[in-house]
Amino acid sequence: MNVNVSTSIAVVGRSAQFQHIVEILARSEDLLITGVPGCGRRTLVRTAASEVGAIALEVDCIRATAGRQLIQLLAEAISQSFDSTLLQTWVNTIAKDLFTIHVDENSTHLRLASAITPKQLWQAFERLIQLPQLLAEVVNKRVVLILQSFPHLRSWDRNSEWENTLRREIKSQTRVSYVLIATIAEIAHTEDYPLEVVELTPLADEVLAVWARGILHTQGLTFDARSQAIDIFINAVQGHIGDAMTLIRRLVTLQCADGLISDRQVRQAIQGLLQDLSNTFESLLMLLPASQLQLLECLALDPTSKPQSREYIQKHGLSRGGSLQGALIGLQQKGLIYSAEQNYRLALPFFALWLRQRLSE
Repeated sequence: MNVNVSTSIAVVGRSAQFQHIVEILARSEDLLITGVPGCGRRTLVRTAASEVGAIALEVDCIRATAGRQLIQLLAEAISQSFDSTLLQTWVNTIAKDLFTIHVDENSTHLRLASAITPKQLWQAFERLIQLPQLLAEVVNKRVVLILQSFPHLRSWDRNSEWENTLRREIKSQTRVSYVLIATIAEIAHTEDYPLEVVELTPLADEVLAVWARGILHTQGLTFDARSQAIDIFINAVQGHIGDAMTLIRRLVTLQCADGLISDRQVRQAIQGLLQDLSNTFESLLMLLPASQLQLLECLALDPTSKPQSREYIQKHGLSRGGSLQGALIGLQQKGLIYSAEQNYRLALPFFALWLRQRLSE
């Protein structure tokens, strides 16, 4: 059964942030939007782009393992949104020998030329990042370029050449809004090219409860008021819209007498999800450095707002100084824990539940 769980959630509980983003995009300005995975960052930006009548282009930077992949991902995003004739004209006049156009029955693909030197690769990048501005002027519309997981570029862009070049272009373009999506705001990388920052924190319990009830009502379901079903639901998802959506979908598949969801059924749905996600969570743990894994387990079992305190360090046998601070920053950058403002608690509620169960076995 398909359930449209995203209905209006982009704005519900985030009206101030949404209005701020709309105003930024309406001025064709740029922003950095931060928050943990699953908090609704892209949904909010897509909705805001639609609100101002802009063309939205999306690039997932995690898929770029080198400059060539970044160029191809950006070229593909542009191909999906603009007329092939415009793109062919650009190739013929500005990017000959760097790009080619492939047109099939249903789509147009702007691609790097097959034989290209490192010098030409850099030329292709410099010309391609100017293309959204040119196209925006031709079609007389705003363009919003959404760069998901933008800091991932640094995993291969060791000297920040690609990032700095892109940031200079962001600053100079007037018809294109760049939306950089990350887990945390990194001051050190925004001093030379300042951006507006919008941070998405967990949704308030009452907002999430109203939304969940509304979605379930469209499916002929409701939480049994005689049980603790809604409280168990809210406590499980911890204001995280992504996990709330996942749990709603699972609840809809259950056979509920008279359309009432009991506390037993909510617990059943949660345990089913944890079992389904177990392999994914196990793989995630295997990718973490030892210091980050130890700290993550400590925070799962014993949440604290002061992991750097002497008492907490001694209690859990943690390392002092740079090692602990590095683990905190690393976990934040991966979107696994919130920052100090949210008391460093685990940011993915189902992962936290699974980890606590695993550690208590």
